[in-house]
Amino acid sequence: MKRFGSLSLLLVWVVILNICSIAQTPVEIKSSANLQNISESLLMGVHSDNPGVKAKCTYLLGEFCCSKAVIPLLSILHNCDCEELRILAALSLYKIGDARGIFAIKQAIKFDESDWVRRMCRNFYNAYLLEKYSKPVDVASN
Repeated sequence: MKRFGSLSLLLVWVVILNICSIAQTPVEIKSSANLQNISESLLMGVHSDNPGVKAKCTYLLGEFCCSKAVIPLLSILHNCDCEELRILAALSLYKIGDARGIFAIKQAIKFDESDWVRRMCRNFYNAYLLEKYSKPVDVASN
């Protein structure tokens, strides 16, 4: 049964990715029920033992800006042994924009054991600050 669930989740993602690549545009979720189902599936995938499924779900939670994912993503950022997954978790937390996630990214800059993760978190945090504090300059055309 567990294998069937993982296989069906993988099949769903293959279909979604094919639709996205064919359309060449972001997928628009027209119904909040669909978004809810997708979010729940992604949250289940984050807890998967399969590293590929876990990585893809971690990334897509950020793409969908799923606020329910903040705690599981924080857990990955703090506890996962895999540098790539920690970076994906930080990226997703940055995209979601929740204050807890942004603070965790800022702390990872100082305290993560990996230089690569620290550098990537610094990039995400700088991008966040740039978005938050930069104001567009209105240039008068003559």
